[in-house]
Amino acid sequence: MEDSFEDLIASYIENKVGIAEHFLTPELANHLKQNLLDLNQRNALVTAGIGNSDKLLYDGAIRSDSIYWLDKKHNNVFENEFFTKIEAFIVYLNESCYTGITGYEFHYALYEKGDFYLKHLDQFKNNPSRKYSMISYLNSNWQEVDGGELLIHQLNNNQKISPTQGKTVFFKSDELVHEVLVTQNTRMSITGWLKVD
Repeated sequence: MEDSFEDLIASYIENKVGIAEHFLTPELANHLKQNLLDLNQRNALVTAGIGNSDKLLYDGAIRSDSIYWLDKKHNNVFENEFFTKIEAFIVYLNESCYTGITGYEFHYALYEKGDFYLKHLDQFKNNPSRKYSMISYLNSNWQEVDGGELLIHQLNNNQKISPTQGKTVFFKSDELVHEVLVTQNTRMSITGWLKVD
């Protein structure tokens, strides 16, 4: 477990984008993916908005994915296993990097063919509590022709990251403008933020 934590932190220190190829085990990723597919089958996902509860907008020209917020109260064994891993990472991050993270929030994100999310920052102007963004991907057998890459914009160093199953990406929420390129296949992830409340 700590190897994937160190992969995230070391690569983050190197170029402001942490990547761990196997943060999620294949078994956990498959179970989470099945949860997401089951929720979608039951029409439990909602159209994703832009902004927070104080200023929430819906604009399909900017963002076209659907989401479902995770919560320990749902008592889903696999989602709680994911939360346990996130909590262990937070302890490791706070002890090794003195980040002071005190909380988190995560949701499933589903992009159908043709969906995208234009350039944005993850930290709200009216609420700076989101400190780090984390995305864990649930897409097995993802091919380059499927598109749907995460494109992170950095000066002279744009980085395109394929959403392959088990991979987790980690970066500062207020620093890096990023976007999800148009996907040509169903694209699934758990996306969220480590917070200081």
